[in-house]
Amino acid sequence: MKKTLPQNLIRLAERCPYPLFVVGGRVRDFIAKLATDKPDTDICAPAPAEDFVSRAKEAGFTIDAVYKNTGTVKLSCGKEDYEFTSFRSDEYIRGVHRPVNTFFTDDISLDARRRDFKCNAVYYDINGGKFVDPLGGIDDIKNRVLSTVAAAEKVFGEDGLRLMRLARIAAETGFTPTEECLDGARRNAELITDIAPERIWAELDRILHANLRYGREYAAINGLSVLKKTGVFGLILPELSIGDGMPQRSDIHRYDVLKHSFCTVKYSDEKIRLAALLHDVGKPYCMIKNGNFYNHETDGARIAGEICNRLKVPKKLTEEVVKLTELHMYDLRCDARENKVRKFIIKNLKYFDKLMLLKQADFSACRDDLSPAPSVVKMTAIYEKMKAEGVPLTLKQLAVRGDELIAAGCPKERTGKVLEKLLLACAVGQVRNDKAKLVSYAQKSGLFTAN
Repeated sequence: MKKTLPQNLIRLAERCPYPLFVVGGRVRDFIAKLATDKPDTDICAPAPAEDFVSRAKEAGFTIDAVYKNTGTVKLSCGKEDYEFTSFRSDEYIRGVHRPVNTFFTDDISLDARRRDFKCNAVYYDINGGKFVDPLGGIDDIKNRVLSTVAAAEKVFGEDGLRLMRLARIAAETGFTPTEECLDGARRNAELITDIAPERIWAELDRILHANLRYGREYAAINGLSVLKKTGVFGLILPELSIGDGMPQRSDIHRYDVLKHSFCTVKYSDEKIRLAALLHDVGKPYCMIKNGNFYNHETDGARIAGEICNRLKVPKKLTEEVVKLTELHMYDLRCDARENKVRKFIIKNLKYFDKLMLLKQADFSACRDDLSPAPSVVKMTAIYEKMKAEGVPLTLKQLAVRGDELIAAGCPKERTGKVLEKLLLACAVGQVRNDKAKLVSYAQKSGLFTAN
């Protein structure tokens, strides 16, 4: 493993009079032969943070932060970032994410037992060139399983965020949690409600994009399944969880509402994972309220926005998820006239590419059908036709400007609406994208005075 480590880290280890260990994900990944461009490099030693800091500085490292209470140091060298911790044992109060007491030690077994899963508690002695495995984590790695460093009830009871980490690590690595591990998570599932929504969202986002870590296809659905098995999913996304076991039309759908949502994530492009998960979140609400799924996309857009706000999802992504949820049912049966589709494309151009990705994933998830979705084929063909015709797709591409409309007699306060109407008129061939023709069309059509 030493050959895979950065030279600056090896030099730092040589400066230390005590063994310096790599621990956690980087060691696990090496043993499991999981390749990633951005390994997490956690290091530790039976030494005080102050002593380590002085030696790191001598070795040319930049110290970014020091947390003396936990013996933690964040440092960097060149493009490499590291986190150092002194060997320690932590004391928790149930439901409190951070330890209430920290005890420093030189016992590697005690340090190992403060961690979460055995696969993350294997150490590599950089100078000694050997692995140290206090808890049998190497066997877990070889067997591709996730088990806790102590009784699962205790490990998850100490820190509710580990419930999300369990699902995320299972998704990224493909490791399978043991039954004891799952049972311990179930018994402590409610502790997720004590975790800050930002932390929950950060882990959920990584679960949804778990395939990006090691290139494992369909990795996200494994993590979502673990969240469901432990009961955590129902606590963080109860609006969608109600769809578990809720049937859909068997001639269209193979799965219930919740599994269909999971499968939509499975077949979705990485750019739309959250929208894929939430696109049908309105179905359970509509079924309970009205006895059917009619207009679920409208209620779903509202509910998706509420979920995103609750989880502190970034504003731009929230707006996108809401809009895609609102639009995903458009022309599902391919019966909309071409002119209507053209206007729809113009009005929703900002979201068009991602909407096509969502509609395709939604179609594929109905019956695990990877063939092109008919509505996507139709709408994409119309879009390409519009481009080939030179149809202006944005106001910038329109041949007339607002000040030119004002000069032709358009009230200043109406220029925005007139420009939008001209853009739609061009889209359906009512007028050519020529300045004189656009001005004339606006005047003759009464756009300068119409409400």
